[in-house]
Amino acid sequence: MRRAASVFQKYIRHPLEAIAITLVWAVFSVMPVDMASAVGGWIARTLGPHLSISNKARRNIRRAFPDLDSDGVENIVKGMWDNLGRTVGEFPHVGRMRFSGPDARIEVTGAEHMHALRDDGIPGLIYSAHMANWELGPFNIDAQGVPSVFIYREANNPLVEKIYMLGRRRLRDSMVPKGRDGAKAIMRALRNNEHVAMLVDQKMNDGIAVPFFGEDAMTAPALAQMGSRFNCPIVGTRTIRTEGAHFKIEIYPPITVPDTGDRNADITHFMADVNKLIEDWIREYPTQWLWLHNRWPK
Repeated sequence: MRRAASVFQKYIRHPLEAIAITLVWAVFSVMPVDMASAVGGWIARTLGPHLSISNKARRNIRRAFPDLDSDGVENIVKGMWDNLGRTVGEFPHVGRMRFSGPDARIEVTGAEHMHALRDDGIPGLIYSAHMANWELGPFNIDAQGVPSVFIYREANNPLVEKIYMLGRRRLRDSMVPKGRDGAKAIMRALRNNEHVAMLVDQKMNDGIAVPFFGEDAMTAPALAQMGSRFNCPIVGTRTIRTEGAHFKIEIYPPITVPDTGDRNADITHFMADVNKLIEDWIREYPTQWLWLHNRWPK
């Protein structure tokens, strides 16, 4: 049975998924970016709330905002799908969005913090969350001239992975998938005084329990572990969708992991601060976070 399932997945399911995603990619890529964003948002906010996966988002929203009424929950679900659909529609275009000039779509504040990271001659870490169009984060880091590797999760379907990399093709050589080989590349980059960027708002089953919206959430400690090991600056960034396919990226001042002599406590304390900052981001723009993750224990 297992072999039959594997054959089905390799020769039927994976190719069909790849064909569907290729068609979506092709349609959005020929549209102007504003149209692609608007159409993607309309499709997702129309269909998404009726999908069973939206029940996971509703549960998460109620845990984060227990005083919110049903209409408030549904508004966030609909807004989340709109943002996600826009992100999908914009994906073929993200590598061409400009950060400066008359046709710039992204306003950047706090660039001086990224420049300090670039010029200090030591390794550094950059973190963000699945906010607004999170795919813009690596392109911003690249635009600021910060030599970095970008940690990401590979698609389960290798054919789909190739399509996804089309949107990231300008940064292809800097993309590092999670896993053993990726860990080696990360350590190599930090030893070479380069930088590592990652999204840190997903659940990690074998992570550490750290408060998030008042409940312990299993949190990946890698950001704090690497920051402690290399005693290097850590910079947070967030992307905000301001209107349609226009954005603002905020870069926060660098911080470091405390060193009290109790490394485990220092790591936990640091990640609690990171979780609190991300929680603040979400409270300000709740429709712009991806609520579909299993962030808390059941």
